[in-house]
Amino acid sequence: MRIALAGLATSHPYTDARTLSRHAELSVWEPDAERLRRFTDEHPGARVAASLEELLAAGPDGVVLTVPNPGAPKALAAVLETGAPVFMNKPAAASREQLDALDRLEIGDRVLSCSVLRFAPAFAAARVDPAEVLSVRATVRHDVGLWATGYNAWQDTPGQGGGTMVTMGVHGVELLVALLGPDVRLAGAAGAVRHYEGLCSEDSGVMALRWGSGVSGVVEIIGVSESEAYTVTVHTRGGSRDIVVEPGDDVLKGLGYEGTVEAFLAMVGGAPSPVPWEQTRAVLDILISAREAVPTH
Repeated sequence: MRIALAGLATSHPYTDARTLSRHAELSVWEPDAERLRRFTDEHPGARVAASLEELLAAGPDGVVLTVPNPGAPKALAAVLETGAPVFMNKPAAASREQLDALDRLEIGDRVLSCSVLRFAPAFAAARVDPAEVLSVRATVRHDVGLWATGYNAWQDTPGQGGGTMVTMGVHGVELLVALLGPDVRLAGAAGAVRHYEGLCSEDSGVMALRWGSGVSGVVEIIGVSESEAYTVTVHTRGGSRDIVVEPGDDVLKGLGYEGTVEAFLAMVGGAPSPVPWEQTRAVLDILISAREAVPTH
């Protein structure tokens, strides 16, 4: 099996490769020399391509796509032309312009794009009856201080990577849409800088959601945090229940990286994406709507 990693723009493809290398031969393309060196130091046997075109021309069985968001629609279009299944690291779009560009592509069931938390064992094992739900809350705790140093500035820039509201908010919105479905709209959003003054976006935020069924939801984003954890609280008439996702002793398994790769490899074997694009697009629309609603400094 041959898997191509198209871009190393975030930390995720490095993590993906640790699982993928147990199952497949890897090839990689990344225009940034330092990022590429970090990858090949860990995977010296990986074949290095000089361009995305060269990477895809080798005919990989599957592609993991991770490029800065402004270039993502064009890169995805090139991958789709090959017919190979693709896992597109989150978020697939971070602005209305980017989402509109994705809408012009023919995205079927051979594209998977989601937060890896969807495949975390603690969440995947949870059983929730939407008919019993009164309201839901997702709390995302993930520190964003690295961006305040200038690292990966495009991720912190609202018009490019979407900032904290989009890049971290995706985890909370993803989990709630996975539980309650894509018939959801943004009811309101707010954000602020409480600690990291060097940011272009925010280090804390909140979104209010409403499903067509009448269920309301809240996503809290805590970007100033000593630990990483994700909690979904489901409120029903009988009480409240927490679903907690934490790294644990095995980060790859605990946070869903391993499960996501397994789902992608099933697609390489011929299975459709386990996450319908309708759900992914609903998540992206919520995030982008929130970004549009929150002023940045």
